[in-house]
Amino acid sequence: MKPVIGITCGTNDDVLRVRRDYVSAVYNSGGIPVLLPIVEQASSLTNVFDGLLLTGGGDIPADYIMHGSAVPPEVAETLNPEKKERMDFEISLLRATLETGRPVLAICYGMQLINVMCGGNLFQDIGCQVERALDHRNGMHEIELVGWPNTELRGHYIINSSHHQAVSDAGDGLAVFAIAPDGIIEGIYKKDYTFCVGVQWHPERIFYDPLSSMLFETLVQRTEAWRGRH
Repeated sequence: MKPVIGITCGTNDDVLRVRRDYVSAVYNSGGIPVLLPIVEQASSLTNVFDGLLLTGGGDIPADYIMHGSAVPPEVAETLNPEKKERMDFEISLLRATLETGRPVLAICYGMQLINVMCGGNLFQDIGCQVERALDHRNGMHEIELVGWPNTELRGHYIINSSHHQAVSDAGDGLAVFAIAPDGIIEGIYKKDYTFCVGVQWHPERIFYDPLSSMLFETLVQRTEAWRGRH
């Protein structure tokens, strides 16, 4: 049986929502995609999947940032906070997943959530808080891979960009492996862990790109290896 990848969902009233691109990327990489509902006992779902995909979402409020400071009014006006119900569920699910050693891939909001859970900080709005920053809200820009271990990928790549929050300081146990020309962190990973990777761009939307497809393929491969040991 192929490895099962649990995919987190957003909500719209009583409807679970997730872009088809996430499902297609997992399936085309050799995994079985399973959508995860938001439930009270998040840890009860870890037996449903072999690997976890944290999808994109809204903004992370300042009160979830352990070392965050007050948000200026001009920055607060730019925020579209993710629902507390989803955030609390995913933090609990992520903690339970990491305790089992299961592989994790986190995208955009998902990457920021990992960083916050590990005690890291965020720029609440790049345009307001970072001088001479690129336009990260819409378009494509270059990144440089600067230190992801156990891979031969190096150098510069072009990725898509659809965010205005970003990691400012990596959390405890996390390291940076990708960075934009303006210094914005685009990729992090959990040190001393089999596979827990967060990327700021949306690889599911550009699956044709070698770097982006490699992320999903590695998630599935590491998940298959994890399942073989358990």
